[in-house]
Amino acid sequence: MPSIDAALNEVATTITRTLEELLPAPEGAERRVLEAMRYSCLGGGKRIRPFLVMMGARLFDVNEVSARRAAAAIEMVHCYSLVHDDLPAMDDSDLRRGRPTVHKQFDEAVAILAGDGLLTLAFEVLADPETHPNPAVRSDLVLAMAKAAGGAGMVGGQMIDLEAEKTTLDIGAITRLQRLKTGEIIAFACVAGAILGQASEQARHALLAYAHDLGLAFQIADDLLDTEGTAASIGKPVGADSAAGKATFVALLGVERAREQAQLLARQAAAHLDLFDEKADLLREMAGFVVNRKH
Repeated sequence: MPSIDAALNEVATTITRTLEELLPAPEGAERRVLEAMRYSCLGGGKRIRPFLVMMGARLFDVNEVSARRAAAAIEMVHCYSLVHDDLPAMDDSDLRRGRPTVHKQFDEAVAILAGDGLLTLAFEVLADPETHPNPAVRSDLVLAMAKAAGGAGMVGGQMIDLEAEKTTLDIGAITRLQRLKTGEIIAFACVAGAILGQASEQARHALLAYAHDLGLAFQIADDLLDTEGTAASIGKPVGADSAAGKATFVALLGVERAREQAQLLARQAAAHLDLFDEKADLLREMAGFVVNRKH
């Protein structure tokens, strides 16, 4: 079995190639927005969500093409969220993945349209018969991602995050905020392979439990990086959450307690995978990776 770093690099290379195929070099009058979509998706990134899709799909021997397309679709949704999150009306960030954000590289109107285009294309990819021959499976994928990305998921979490700048949240409220903002998309990434493989309810529940703890651990690690990291190491401005008065686990718990909580969640996440024996070893390693990463 390859190391987690090698496996991540392999998936990142594969998904970048898939994204290039799904976002061909633009032509015509609309090319500027297509260039912005490519700029957002092809500018690097850890590809953690696609990795979760690919590893989950391998648990159920899912066709490689199906897994790659679902993984690329979720990365499009993730990239769309970053494009919009960086806008002046949201986090007002100038740097992402070590490069100018999309609205800085292009302009605000193009950035909005690029995010819209990526979100829409993601559903097109999932709904295409090439992703899976069974229309019921494709419908389940579309429904699950719509729930994860919408008002009861990522968008709702973003709204709470903006409101949190004006109020004080307790640990329960912060946990709910992050479960919606970050966790629901991670949960979809973890269960997408089970949907593609038409897996049992028991298997899906195990992966959702893993995703729940992994998502919270991931967000606490992000909060720690925002507190302790540098712009050079993580590829985006640091300290922005604190400066904006945003609710974070670190602000509420302190650095050391937050780190301990992230480690506990990572161990819990790995324990949920006992059902899959050694086939889930890379997913177990991912739980440790997300809380120990430095970028």
